[in-house]
Amino acid sequence: MRAEELRELSDSELDEKLEEFKSDLFNLRFELATGQLDNYKQLRVTRRDIARVMTVQRERLSKAAASTAEETN
Repeated sequence: MRAEELRELSDSELDEKLEEFKSDLFNLRFELATGQLDNYKQLRVTRRDIARVMTVQRERLSKAAASTAEETN
């Protein structure tokens, strides 16, 4: 999923996506351990999706903190 698409989602939707990706990663790691994983690239893709979601969440958090700091000054 692209970062631009993630930025269009609400905070609660981002939380849901993050949990979904983490669950997918858990299942992929389980498949890897049992020798059932065919597409190793999916591990990397899922890890990067998790990183993108966390980055968008962090951007929103820092933007909110910056706007709060400007209001108090």
